Formats: sequence, structure tokens, C-alpha cells
Amino acid sequence: MDASQQQISGNTQPPEPVTLGQAFWYWLKLGFISFGGPAGQIAILYQDLVERKRWVSEQRFLHALDYCMLLPGPEAQQLATYIGWLMHRTWGGIIAGVLFVLPSLFILTALSWVYIAFGDVPLVAGLFYGIKPAVTAIVVQAAQRIGSRSLKNNLLWAIAAASFVAIFALNVPFPAIVAGAALVGYMGGRIAPDWFEAGGGHGKTQKTFGPALIDDHTPAPEHACFHWSGLVRVAIIGGLLWLLPMALLTANYGWNHTLTQMGWFFTKAALLTFGGAYAVLPYVYQGAVGYYGWLTPAQMIDGLALGETTPGPLIMVVAFVGFVGGYVKALFGPDMLFLAGAMAAALATWFTFLPSFIFILAGGPLVESTHGNLKFTAPLTAITAAVVGVILNLAMFFGYHVLWPKGFSGAFDWVSALVALAAAIALFRFKRNVIEVIAACAVIGLILKTIL
Repeated sequence: MDASQQQISGNTQPPEPVTLGQAFWYWLKLGFISFGGPAGQIAILYQDLVERKRWVSEQRFLHALDYCMLLPGPEAQQLATYIGWLMHRTWGGIIAGVLFVLPSLFILTALSWVYIAFGDVPLVAGLFYGIKPAVTAIVVQAAQRIGSRSLKNNLLWAIAAASFVAIFALNVPFPAIVAGAALVGYMGGRIAPDWFEAGGGHGKTQKTFGPALIDDHTPAPEHACFHWSGLVRVAIIGGLLWLLPMALLTANYGWNHTLTQMGWFFTKAALLTFGGAYAVLPYVYQGAVGYYGWLTPAQMIDGLALGETTPGPLIMVVAFVGFVGGYVKALFGPDMLFLAGAMAAALATWFTFLPSFIFILAGGPLVESTHGNLKFTAPLTAITAAVVGVILNLAMFFGYHVLWPKGFSGAFDWVSALVALAAAIALFRFKRNVIEVIAACAVIGLILKTIL
């Protein structure tokens, strides 16, 4: 009997209440192990918070995830912020969201400095060689795990399949897929509501891991109840947190200065990230490389590789873009190149992630008020099904670039294929956790690059 089965059969009492201090240490650890992009990160959150710790029930988890999928920005970071807020009010959400990003910012700043200051990094290249196939297997596992819990009937399977075809074969924009799924759910919730009940339309088939601290029918805590005054307060504070830095940058450096333009550019990028980082990367590439010239096309690709293989949201590649831009432009003179890069990386991160906190803290009470209301949950159930198809497309995207690094016209990388297969066996057959698989594959990649 595996750990999950033991939980299913043995837990009859909810876990002990979690203090903000205990939650702090969990969110800090998560910031260092959240590999695998949004799919892998959501899988980690599910395993930890639903299966093992039982902080929230599966239904409440998926309801929050549905909302985060609707928003522009990094879904996994927003989901962590949402759960932190639900459990420990505003500071709980801020701590969860900040710690999800902060380790990645420090790591990427350090790696960006090594990259731009010292040129080739063969050690990192070797690590990348092993990690990329592992990430492919992690995304496939995440699609399987989320799909097995969300696709409870043939109609939801059909929605997932249609979304995969739409994004893979027809290149339909992700916002259009979300809108189409929401429309199907809205209409289906009225025509055939049983098909859009949480858990599907063929009876209750969800697993239970025992009572959770915030269970299916746990009333929303007082701070999670909607009040217009709370919404206005969050909107004003969030607006000031954006406006004051922009005003200071403009006053000190002028509107056309690199730092000011970075603040404005990454604010716009933050509002276009429907569907995760890959949906906005073309926009970032076009602006940062083509329009502003903050870095070269080759540097942008290398930055994406760094973002793929460090913990945190993939959109943290903006920190790399900011660092290289600030460093190369020597914003504070030739003697303070690192400071210029670090400042630009921090600003890029601030303006990219600030909207996510505002969306969660302002919209969370509205979402909690819709819990269990089918006319609201049916569109979100359909969206979750559609997202499974999108995650599968992401897995195929990774697979293509890992197994055919030079395109289909180039050679098939059978070594990477074997590493990906080994990672998949470790994840699916032996139930190893993500960080163990990432670490093992990184070592394998380093060894292979040394001897090949």
C-alpha cells in the first residue's frame, strides 16, 4: 500500500491547525523545490496540500485553481498565494506568493551574472542536459495527475481533447480556448448540470484523503467573505504600489530611461500572460530583443534555458532579461555593472508579479462566494478540462525541443530520450518526488556531457 492509499484509508480526523510560522517554512521550502514549470508546480502543491498535509480539500483546491487559470500571470504562484491567503489572511497570501518567487530571483540573478560576466558555463550546460528530459517527464505526469482528477466524464474528456487540437494543430490563442470552454460550461451547467458537478456527472468518484483543515463544506473564514470596502482597499494599495515606483523612476531618470521602460514593459507583459509563460514569451522576445535591444536572440534563448531549469515560475526569465539589459547598458556606470543588473532584475520581477497579488487578494473573496454555486463552477470545471489539453501540448513542446534539439531535420537525441524514460519510470512506477528526479537527472546530464 503506497502513502496515498494509507492516507485514504487511515485519516478520519482533520490535521492540527497550521500556524503562520509553520506555513512560512513550508512556502520557503516550496520556493526552492518548485521545478517543472506550472504543471509540475501545481502537481507539487496538490501532493503536499491536498494529499499529504490536508490543508485544503481537493474540491477547494481545484476551485481555486480554476480561478487562477482565468487570470493573466503564473498560475502556480497565484494558487500558492490564494491558499496562503485563505489560510492566514493577507499576510499569509503575501508570504506564500513572495517566497514562491524570491529564491528563483536570487538564483537567476547569480546565474545571470555568471553567464554574462564569464561567458560559457559548461557546468550549467551539463546540468541542463539532464534536467530538460526530466522536466518533460514531470509535465507529462502533471497532465496525467490533474486529468485523472478533473476529467470525470466523456464530455470533459472531449473538452480537453478539443483544447489540445485547438492549441496544437490550429494555434488558437489561449484566451480564446478559455473563453470557449467557459461558454461551454456556462451553457452546459444549465442544459446538463450533472455533467459539470465537481467530480463529474457519473456519481462521486473523487478520492478522499481524509478531512482537511479547509474541507469541501468548511464555511469561508471572515476575511474571505466579500466586502466592497475590502475590494476598494486592495485596489487602492495595489495601485499605489505600482504608481509610486513608476513615478520615482520617471522623476529620477525620465520616461525613456531603461529602468522606467522596463517597469512599463513588464507591467504590460504581466497582463498578457494568459496560459503561462510560453504565451507571453513571443511578446517579451519581440520587445526586449527586437525593440529595446536589451539582449540578443542567443541570450534570450539561453535565458529561457536558465528559467526552465531553476525553481519558480518560468516567467521568471524576465529577471534574466532585466539583469542582462541592466548589465549590458551599464546603467550605473562601468564600475557598478552587477548592481545595475540586479536592480533591473528586481524591477522586472516586481512589475511582473505585482498584478498577480492584486488579482488574488481582490478577487479571492468573490471566488469563495461562488464555491458550490453551479452557475459559477460549471464554467470553471470546463476550463479545468480545457487546461489539461493545454498542459499536454506543453509536454509535447518540451518533448520536441529535447528529443529533436535541431528540429525534425536534425538527429534524434536518443540519450535525452533515455533520460526522459528513466525520469518517467521514477515518477510513475516508483513514485519518486520531483526534486529527487530533478537532482538525479542533473547529475546524469553532467556526467554524460563530460564523457560524450
